[in-house]
Amino acid sequence: MSLSSTSANLVTLAEGDKTLNHPSLEPILTGGGALIALLLLLWITVSFNRDR
Repeated sequence: MSLSSTSANLVTLAEGDKTLNHPSLEPILTGGGALIALLLLLWITVSFNRDR
């Protein structure tokens, strides 16, 4: 791979070309799923920590 083709690929990646993203990776769904998972872990942690 030459330096010019590598730099062209990096420029395309930096510009945020939408054709490189997989259609199932929606940011709102990914963030929402992560939020739900973290809230579930928080609830589990709090429910087991009842030694007040």
